[in-house]
Amino acid sequence: MERTPGGGWIASNSAPENHPYIYQLSHPCVVDDRESGACRASDYQECPAAPGRVVEDLIPERRRLVLPGEPPGEVARPRTIDGFPADDVPVGSPVGPWEQGDRACIDITALNPPPSPAEVFRYFQTLPLPQLPTKQQPPGDGLVGLPVIFFTDGPTTQTFTLDIRGFTVDITATATTFTWHTGDGTDLTTTDPGAPYPDHTITHDYASGSYTASLTTTWTATFTIDGGLTVPVPGSTTTDGPPVTFDVLQARPVLTNPFD
Repeated sequence: MERTPGGGWIASNSAPENHPYIYQLSHPCVVDDRESGACRASDYQECPAAPGRVVEDLIPERRRLVLPGEPPGEVARPRTIDGFPADDVPVGSPVGPWEQGDRACIDITALNPPPSPAEVFRYFQTLPLPQLPTKQQPPGDGLVGLPVIFFTDGPTTQTFTLDIRGFTVDITATATTFTWHTGDGTDLTTTDPGAPYPDHTITHDYASGSYTASLTTTWTATFTIDGGLTVPVPGSTTTDGPPVTFDVLQARPVLTNPFD
């Protein structure tokens, strides 16, 4: 690993020839579980990352390797490497336990790990998701005493294929929650997009007046990397559809003479 000018760390796969250690980067939870059988999840820290970089909260660990030419043991004194028993240990094999370094935010972009769910979520938030329109019945003006029917006819599922650091990531977004802003101070939240009459499921009663209604759609998603397992994207995002304005009229009965 190398220090950055800002004091952080950057990990890479390069090492000097005959370097005496093998390294691994472990998440703090993995180290906690290994040592105490418990994970202090609340002890995690956020690691800011520039666009296109992968920075994670990690603990570097190293283990001694047997190098070519290191002295063999003697008959009266078994072979050791840095104090660890090394009899019959082939060159290139590790000896001794893993030694922990200091926990830090480490840039692992050069190791090119598959995109993490958090990284995919950042891309998910930037996708051009559909802005579902608000449809209402009756079209045009409504009547007091006649509920207004709401629904949307836009796509509620969409798949996007992205290239993230050389990995093919398929994100399938699904509209899971619909919040109908009726324009009179009421919000209706549903899990379905509604339907037109006679299969309608979403209605609202109005007093007379002029109203502007709109729809906020909440999207969740799953993703795959290079055609692998399907994994949920953490978190959700929203889109706001174009509003619709209509009047609700008060119908007044008028007596007439049918014989006129």
